[in-house]
Amino acid sequence: EEYKDRINSLITRDATRLIININDLRRENPDRCKRLLTNSSSELIACQKALKKCIQNVNPDYAKQKYDFFIGFEGSFGSKHVTPRTLTSKLLGHMVCLEGIVTKASLIRPKIVCSVHYCPATKKCIERRYADLTSLEAYPSSGVYPTKDESGNLLETEYGLSVYQDHQTLTVQEMPETAPAGQLPRSVDVLLDHDLVDAVQPGDRVQVVGQYRCLPGKKSGYTSANFRTVLIANNIQSLSKDSGPSFSDKDISMMRLIAKRTDVVSLLTRSVAPSIHGHDHIKKAILLLLLGGVERQLTNGSRIRGDINLLLMGDPSVAKSQFLRFVLHVAHRAIATTGRGSSGVGLTAAVTTDMETDPRKSAIRIPTLYLRRTTVAHQVDLNYLNYSAVNHYRTGNEHVDEARQCKSGVQSRLFDFFYTINWPLDILEIASSV
Repeated sequence: EEYKDRINSLITRDATRLIININDLRRENPDRCKRLLTNSSSELIACQKALKKCIQNVNPDYAKQKYDFFIGFEGSFGSKHVTPRTLTSKLLGHMVCLEGIVTKASLIRPKIVCSVHYCPATKKCIERRYADLTSLEAYPSSGVYPTKDESGNLLETEYGLSVYQDHQTLTVQEMPETAPAGQLPRSVDVLLDHDLVDAVQPGDRVQVVGQYRCLPGKKSGYTSANFRTVLIANNIQSLSKDSGPSFSDKDISMMRLIAKRTDVVSLLTRSVAPSIHGHDHIKKAILLLLLGGVERQLTNGSRIRGDINLLLMGDPSVAKSQFLRFVLHVAHRAIATTGRGSSGVGLTAAVTTDMETDPRKSAIRIPTLYLRRTTVAHQVDLNYLNYSAVNHYRTGNEHVDEARQCKSGVQSRLFDFFYTINWPLDILEIASSV
């Protein structure tokens, strides 16, 4: 009855994808669930055909109106719940649940599914379906686009009758808090089709369910032994929307009671790191950083930012790190990083080539600071800053990076331009005096 209601809701919403909880399938048919996780292609095709038959029985007109129907999964995946670092060749062909941060999203491009061609000589129409290595079919179709029929007559493409699907590629990177210290974070490409495109944005923490598959690569016309691995998604959920704190009725009533007090600012200031004695002005600054300011848009078009950045500098053993730990504990989306690990974690901006769009064009990639509305707790080592990878200057809410990189103490100029990136976040930095 539950899934009958979901199918009716799918028709009402004019959607084409039904989300199934894999725990329900595991209770009803454990063997089928096991085959789905280990041999997902054939099982997904069977599920999608069954879904189309159900919709044809419920609403035949709607089944004719839509070209295809799709199945997505959610629930507990057990050992198949992975991160980009734990994805190995043993999971190829399996359905997995991946968690990470979206660091890059390509443009949405149309991919042809079925082309219709008209022959003026014979006055007949020819239809051809296409399947590539990312489709569920076992054997991809020929990639040759027809221009002539079997008799050699020219064909005209009917673009209005042809069927296309939206296609997008995401790069999902492991979360900074789960990445091992001193190692570069790993990432994996995720392919989105149809209604899944543009569901998330760079900076979102996501949970992706899909089939882990390898695609052969070609070099100079020959197939290489090194294969490219991708995750073909059938369901994607944003964890950022659910990452906020939950408040009970008692918490809300206590907030309203505190809001009526006249000394609310001093009360909250004393509540910041209460184990640290004194430093009231620092505690007040951290409180304002956690609360954030109010962004104002003036009538002349200029903007006054509401984000606050804070730098704490002092001698060792003056509780700088304790303030940092308090912020990491209170701010639910705070990220801890260090100056030594900034190049590995990807704290600052970098200019890279985007192979997905055009290898000749440069794209700005900001893995960690791409996170929107986030508090970044940054520990700076002034002795290490002499060999910093990037010379940066903050101007209000804009972070202007000079595209200079210095590796192994040798500075090399890579680009002769400056670029400006806007990000609404708060940065708390601590540094020891030299």
